[in-house]
Amino acid sequence: MARPRTPAGRARVTNERLGELYPESAHDLCALNHANAFQLLAATILSAQCTDERVNKSTPALFARFPDAPSLARADPDEVEELIRSTGFFRAKTRSLLGMAQALVTRFDGEVPSRMDQLVTLPGVGRKTANVLRSVAFGLPGLPVDTHVQRIAVRLGLTDQTDAVKVEMALNSMIPAAQRGAFSLRLILHGRATCKARSPRCEACALSDFCPSALASTERKVPSGR
Repeated sequence: MARPRTPAGRARVTNERLGELYPESAHDLCALNHANAFQLLAATILSAQCTDERVNKSTPALFARFPDAPSLARADPDEVEELIRSTGFFRAKTRSLLGMAQALVTRFDGEVPSRMDQLVTLPGVGRKTANVLRSVAFGLPGLPVDTHVQRIAVRLGLTDQTDAVKVEMALNSMIPAAQRGAFSLRLILHGRATCKARSPRCEACALSDFCPSALASTERKVPSGR
């Protein structure tokens, strides 16, 4: 295959190859355990500065005690703090969880909205979290940008932006709307397993034959002839 020369071409091939490695849907690729949109929203808020594994250890007790927005909206903050303490920043996260639940009850009849402009009005919810909800819970277009997505997009030469919203907009122009959520989650999985921040495993990467960063690294290692 000819090496893709443009950002759009590299995005297309990246999408194809990572799709072969991780063929599941966005819903199935999501590592946060949840049974519905409300649980996913709460788990995603808890995932800030915390691993998915740690969140998944905390949410069963939280959801057993507060299974929906109305029950969480009435919760004692001290009790919620104890239930989520291990996720870190538990006081701030408790405020976000209670504020989110109260907003759902007062403005959305206790249901999680699917529209971006409504989701981002909820406490603790930015574009990244809103895109997770849209793509995973509702099957709508949404491309969450975290540190893995931003890092790999720059290494692949898909964008030179470091602002998450600008990265999202750049990738949205290259990836079909229906595939954006799965594309993001595949980049995240690839970033965790292979394209790591400090020591990328280019020798084991399915994208190394056209990745500008990997090619540049290989050139640096090959001594020039006299």
